[in-house]
Amino acid sequence: MLANFLGKSKPINFIILLSLFTCLFLCASFSQFTTQNFNLFSLLKIAGFLGFYFSVFFFYNFIVSKNNLTFDNFYAFFIFTILLSYFLPIIISFKAMITLLLYALFLRKIYSLKSHKKILKKLFDSGFWLGILFLINPFTAIFSILIYSAIFLHQKAIIHNLLTPIIGFLIPGILYCAHCLWFDQLYLFTNLFYFEIPASLSFYADKAFYWTTISILGLSLLSLIVKSPKALSINNSFKKSWLLLILNLSVGVLFALIVPNKNGVELLILVFPATIIIANGIELIASKFIKNLFFILLLASAIYFPFLL
Repeated sequence: MLANFLGKSKPINFIILLSLFTCLFLCASFSQFTTQNFNLFSLLKIAGFLGFYFSVFFFYNFIVSKNNLTFDNFYAFFIFTILLSYFLPIIISFKAMITLLLYALFLRKIYSLKSHKKILKKLFDSGFWLGILFLINPFTAIFSILIYSAIFLHQKAIIHNLLTPIIGFLIPGILYCAHCLWFDQLYLFTNLFYFEIPASLSFYADKAFYWTTISILGLSLLSLIVKSPKALSINNSFKKSWLLLILNLSVGVLFALIVPNKNGVELLILVFPATIIIANGIELIASKFIKNLFFILLLASAIYFPFLL
């Protein structure tokens, strides 16, 4: 059944899950684009979006497998595929696509800090990707907490390590500021520092996003309760990564609360750490029947969810 299939980390499983997402993506894409004048440009646009999201899947799988954030299985990848499909009507947009890809690149550098290879390069890159994210959404600056948390958890808090992310973060801003000055549009740069008062949470009262948010946070909390005692009882690299995952989820929740102009894209930020945390909770379930039931319900929800939107 599904538990046996997902319990094996094989290339064919990766391909099958990508195919599943492709089917769900194409159904959502064509239903949107057929309401407009469908032409060759629309087809190329769909192909471009799909290619970008394949990149997101690649980086997600790389983060999980390379840093041993779960056991050798595809639980996290399957849950990520399903949850991402919930947001298909939203993520078929250029801004959402770029935000998600940049966030994946940022997290790739953060979680790789458990290794002692090329520390300064990783720190510079993490600051650089966050700097670009800041230009898209200034509230993403709050994720700088993850950079310095990773430094204190995995590396030494020396002056080089502390300053390097700042340098990386400033470079995209300096280049953008120079661009705005050149075209006499400095107001575009200064507007980045005018933070609006957080909007209400009424957006999440929508029945689709309400249940999605409750499900993600509820399953994450349950998995944290089950997994944390075991993960924190042993002083190893996973303990530090687990703490970083908890912090990642916490900062993601805070980001979703404070960001103005909520449209659901901010919930995608939660999907990265939440799916890994949930997968760790599922791994501790001994009963294959319960695992299969969970995965089947999750798969069925991906088919039913579009009718809620």
